[in-house]
Amino acid sequence: MPRRHDPGRRQRIIDAAIRVAGRDGIAGLSHRTVAAEADVPLGSTTYHFATLDELLVAALRQANEGFGRMLAALLPEGGDGDLAADLARALGQWLTGGRTGVELEYELYLAALRRPALRPVAAEWTERGAALLARRTDPVTARALLALMDGICLQVLLTEGSYDEEYARAALARLIPPRPAPGT
Repeated sequence: MPRRHDPGRRQRIIDAAIRVAGRDGIAGLSHRTVAAEADVPLGSTTYHFATLDELLVAALRQANEGFGRMLAALLPEGGDGDLAADLARALGQWLTGGRTGVELEYELYLAALRRPALRPVAAEWTERGAALLARRTDPVTARALLALMDGICLQVLLTEGSYDEEYARAALARLIPPRPAPGT
């Protein structure tokens, strides 16, 4: 029997892994649960991803891309608006855009503590996020802002509180050095 050509199968498997992990947590993720969710044979998941860590890496990369795209759109090269307000708005959009997705991203991100295969992906995101923020500030401030944004997101997620954009703007503004006056 000839092999069926299915170019979208790998992506469907990644999408299914994200849905399974979002619904059941990383502990509920297996090749079997992902195959069932993607409606593909079990062998397809192991063909495309020999280990669960490989599948988690792909899922984490895809999850990171969503926030990265939003941040890139809000922080265009050469932008000069209120950086703290722009970042607070980005956090608000991210947190209100689907809590499950944000929870999953942090669950995958924190899984890197116990799964060394995920650490390079987490580090890639930190580098990319810092580079996006450095479009509007210096590299040290960019990393500090990224750390504060992570902290704010985790606090909202863990306390099940609501996101306070004005608080986030004020906290982020404290880390941003004042701009020199024109002509100085």
